[in-house]
Amino acid sequence: AEAYALGDVIARYWVQRGFNVMHPIGWDAFGLPAENAAIKRNIDPAVWTYENIAVQKASMRRYACSFDWDRTFNTCDPEYYKWNQWIFLKLYEKGLAYRKDSAVNWCPSCQTVLANEQVVAGLCERCDTQVTKKKLNQWYFKITDYADRLLDDMEQLEGKWPEKVLTMQRNWIGRSSGANVQFVIEGRVEPVTIYTTRPDTLYGATFFVIAADSPLAQEIASESSPAVANAFTEYLESVKASSDIDRLATDRPKTGVFLERYAINPVNGEKLPIWASDYVLSDYGTGAIMAVPAHDQRDLDFARAMKLPIRVVVETGEEDPAVTGIATSGDGALINSGSLNGLSKESAISQIITQLERDGLGKAARNYRLRDWLISRQRYWGTPIPIIHCEKCGEVPVPESDLPVKLPAAGTLDLSPKGKSPLGAANDWINVSCPRCNGAAQRDADTMDTFVDSSWYFLRYASPNESERAFNAEDVKTWLPVDQYVGGVTHAILHLLYSRFFTKALHDMGLLDFTEPFTR
Repeated sequence: AEAYALGDVIARYWVQRGFNVMHPIGWDAFGLPAENAAIKRNIDPAVWTYENIAVQKASMRRYACSFDWDRTFNTCDPEYYKWNQWIFLKLYEKGLAYRKDSAVNWCPSCQTVLANEQVVAGLCERCDTQVTKKKLNQWYFKITDYADRLLDDMEQLEGKWPEKVLTMQRNWIGRSSGANVQFVIEGRVEPVTIYTTRPDTLYGATFFVIAADSPLAQEIASESSPAVANAFTEYLESVKASSDIDRLATDRPKTGVFLERYAINPVNGEKLPIWASDYVLSDYGTGAIMAVPAHDQRDLDFARAMKLPIRVVVETGEEDPAVTGIATSGDGALINSGSLNGLSKESAISQIITQLERDGLGKAARNYRLRDWLISRQRYWGTPIPIIHCEKCGEVPVPESDLPVKLPAAGTLDLSPKGKSPLGAANDWINVSCPRCNGAAQRDADTMDTFVDSSWYFLRYASPNESERAFNAEDVKTWLPVDQYVGGVTHAILHLLYSRFFTKALHDMGLLDFTEPFTR
């Protein structure tokens, strides 16, 4: 009640100032909490959800807050999630919704995948279960296409949003500048590209590390001796059982397998032994790194564990890391670096990138921590994905005239989490004719992440009863963007980030005339 009271104070204040104020309320009602509660009580999630909404609505009315009850809706209403599906199709048309095989975050308790933003300290944000990895074919929204704009447009929010929230989003997007550098692998035709923020330290590379769970590591291991191949296979199983958080922990003992192959350093021709290890992640950069142990702590820990060379290439005035076990991180003139000797960090980076580009061995690059938004879920209570799979035609979007694709009644479906979508067992629902060839086909059995529902609801408030469009453009121009968002910092890298992405994507489609959803 306290949170709603604060919002009500703000709304009433502006009414008293003579402004027309929209103070809406609705129910974000799809998702795991409602489904799990219904399963526990052996009740249909729809029945459970709507009964609870009725109770909550009665309670909210007794608060006597100045909500506009004529604008209320529920995200589990077909009249609402029809437009989730419509937006999905628009993103699909633009290449911003796609499907791929990948190792995804998996909650063994919820029996579904999680977006990176839904994993907190290695645990499921919903149930605190240790998250593991599982290879699945999943749907993604290409939020990475908007990484630069999500960062640069924060200028519009400076002084209006809490600095903590802006900092959290900046860190989550994690833009860095550096270079992509090509390393030739002995016995392999295609070179391997690595990303580094410190190309000036190329002369300090003494070994090469590949993420153990990457296809490249598996390829090289398969061509190694039987002893190495077997050791790698055994090691890979232990890596798969570890979460990304565990793998990146600074106090975790460094482990790995030497793959009996070498990478060639492009600046000096030195042969660098190739190791497969768990401290490099396959989905960051290219899943491979040049290891510079004197100036990177994790590389140093690995070098000391495996008795690999340590070469200082930046004169920082600090003690020798080979002796102290502490990597040097300060700036200074370069040493042991050929033509770069004596240069500052900035000058050396500029010169080495020029050299790499001239020789066709690399180029300046940016990298991001942000990953595409994984939106498919193997659960019942969510928006069905509007795609039909046809053996002849492949992925076929559901025609807009056939929206919404309604959830089938739960009925006799077994909704208990089993790691696959319950909708796959709804035979009358899933088996359909292909819209293109009229042949036998099947609906996509997954449902959308509940954060899709909340990524654009504020637009719907402007015209909640609109039946022909997701929102009325003129009404949106009248009321939007939102003047005051009321919510917790827990939304910083979930709802707030996703809403900003949706707003920018819809703007680029010509549907909105603003690029930020929440002014304050």
